[in-house]
Amino acid sequence: MSSPATHVQLSGVSKTFGAKLALNGIHLDITPGQFAVLLGPSGSGKTTLLRILAGIERPSSGRIQFGSLMVVAPGQFLPPEKRRLAMVFQDYALWPHMTVARNVAFPLDNSTSTKLDRKSRVVDLLRRVGIEHLSERYPNELSGGEQQRVALARALAADVGLILFDEPLSNLDADRRESLRIEIATLARESGATVVYITHDQSEAFALADVVGVLNHGDLVQWGSPEAIYRSPATPFVARFTGLAGELPVRVHRVAEGRAAIQFNSPSESVEMIDCPSNCNSVGDATMFVRPAAVSLTSESGVNRISVAVEDSAFIGRGYEHVVTFDGGRRFTKIFSASRFARGTRAFVEINPDAVFIMKEVE
Repeated sequence: MSSPATHVQLSGVSKTFGAKLALNGIHLDITPGQFAVLLGPSGSGKTTLLRILAGIERPSSGRIQFGSLMVVAPGQFLPPEKRRLAMVFQDYALWPHMTVARNVAFPLDNSTSTKLDRKSRVVDLLRRVGIEHLSERYPNELSGGEQQRVALARALAADVGLILFDEPLSNLDADRRESLRIEIATLARESGATVVYITHDQSEAFALADVVGVLNHGDLVQWGSPEAIYRSPATPFVARFTGLAGELPVRVHRVAEGRAAIQFNSPSESVEMIDCPSNCNSVGDATMFVRPAAVSLTSESGVNRISVAVEDSAFIGRGYEHVVTFDGGRRFTKIFSASRFARGTRAFVEINPDAVFIMKEVE
């Protein structure tokens, strides 16, 4: 019988290293069985937060509760071995003197199940991660992807309510990353455990998560579903970090009920766009943040279309991705078109006003 999924609650968790503030009063509520991804660049605090959850680091202040179990509080700190969790490390952290089968069996050593049941469990897990045929090999005889599969099987063998993933795919090549990402998503959810997973890759975060937390300089700047964060970024940082074709300076003429009428000015033309999503509450200078899906290339002028020079074109199988430059020198990338626009030619970027974000730079 599987352990119940862990309800993870953090209240005001901060961490300082000397004069450096690594985490700034983090509040989180991860419901049982949820797959939560912490997303952020290097130095954002996501690794520190994961290590605090694991018990490897002590927070400077705050409380952490796993269900009814108080893990961290003033004067209270539960060591890692008593937290009923498993962790999959970026560098695998396998026992080099143990075979694959023994590494996976290690969390079962203190189990009350029979030896036959433990062996059956190991065989089943190795089969599910696709390395049953490697059971008698040692870690130094495996590829990086194979070692990470062993680490995943070992975490699942522990049969705990919380599994932590420390950027497990970052050392793998693209093909292996995609394959193992699918297996992590499938097997972790099948286990029923709560998952906290950290990464700096927004496409990986969006593909895996039920809920995403975006961190920047120790602050949790947004928490929500992948769809909410992609469609309604809370700040310019979130918009930029989660993938843009580009951004343009604009002038906001009026705002009402979360929408704005804006004008984009280039040296050669002025284009007005009505009713764009906006978090501005005043008129004036702002920035338009544009996702790749919000733009397309066309050879014809028209409403919400801006003249550009085609700088580059790359075939991607289903069509072409283009890099274009506006008259003011701003560059947009990853603009898809089923047809190729030749380098050095003129074209028009068509912007969907419902799929951009208008924000002031002050965060």
